Amino acid sequence: MIWLTWRQFRGSAAMTAALLVVLTAVLTLTGPDLASRYATGIASCTQDDSCARFYDRFFDEYQLPFLAVSLVVLLLPALVGLFWGAPLIARELEAGTHLLVWNQSVTRGRWLAVKLGLIGLTAAAATCLCGLVVTWWSGPLDKSAFPELAVMAPLVFGARGIVPMGYAAFAFVLGVTVGMLVRRTLPAMALTLAAFAAIQLAMPLLVRPHLMPPVTSTFEISEANVSGIGIQGDTGSAHVVLGPAVPGHAGAWALSSDLLDPSGRVIAGRGEEGPVKVSTTSGPCAPAAGPPNMGACLAEASRLGYRQRVTYHPLDRFWPFQWIETGIYALLTAGLTGFCFWWIRRRLS
Repeated sequence: MIWLTWRQFRGSAAMTAALLVVLTAVLTLTGPDLASRYATGIASCTQDDSCARFYDRFFDEYQLPFLAVSLVVLLLPALVGLFWGAPLIARELEAGTHLLVWNQSVTRGRWLAVKLGLIGLTAAAATCLCGLVVTWWSGPLDKSAFPELAVMAPLVFGARGIVPMGYAAFAFVLGVTVGMLVRRTLPAMALTLAAFAAIQLAMPLLVRPHLMPPVTSTFEISEANVSGIGIQGDTGSAHVVLGPAVPGHAGAWALSSDLLDPSGRVIAGRGEEGPVKVSTTSGPCAPAAGPPNMGACLAEASRLGYRQRVTYHPLDRFWPFQWIETGIYALLTAGLTGFCFWWIRRRLS
């Protein structure tokens, strides 16, 4: 039974292995140079306090390959469910070849166990390897990325560490389950993709923020957490726009960010313009003598009592979140696997 399953699967396995070998070779060859350039840049920028500019230049230079390898890891679990999981049982049921195997002293449970075990473990191992190699290669870029693409950000988190392995195992068994219920290959593939995409969207939006209690802190407003400021003549106020960064917590995942006035009232959320009442006719926020100094103007606003309140998850929760989320997907995978064995023994003929 193992030999037969391998014969049916070896083409897909060989193609996947070839792609992983190429990806691993490219990342292994370029990774040391990337790390060396990052270390050299950090050593240089600390001398003149220009690390922020170095981060911007360094990440801009490698932004395209950074996004490309992250996208590969994000798509791999979906492709596993779509092309390995969904057709695995649906194709056999559609063609009727499962009856031939069952009539040759192979039990239904053994037939399913071999298929799930051999192909499922291969999918999980391949995705885990891909995720870990990309995590190692992109380490310097993760440290210098914009807050929206930091390692805790939803788009990047799912392409790092061990959690892609959980995604792949779940997507594979989800495809098998849908194929077993639908019994048609193409509809099973479409439903698998739709269901997996919906779950992947729900996880960072509804579940991941609550895996651990978030931290809520208040910070002075400064260039570290403000993305823009606008001053119009003698209106008596400046318009401040908060950015996604959390001061002093590089790489943190900000769930919400609000601008508070001196009384503690929320006057704007992240990305919204908040009116800050400061003198625009004299002092650091006055545009009459030329472009105002943004840092000095924000310092004046902080002196008046304006603050940023952020609810966030710090970077040091990356690996706890990885293990917790992988465990959630492992439980979902185990539940679907149990359902598949129950269905094939009791309901499938």
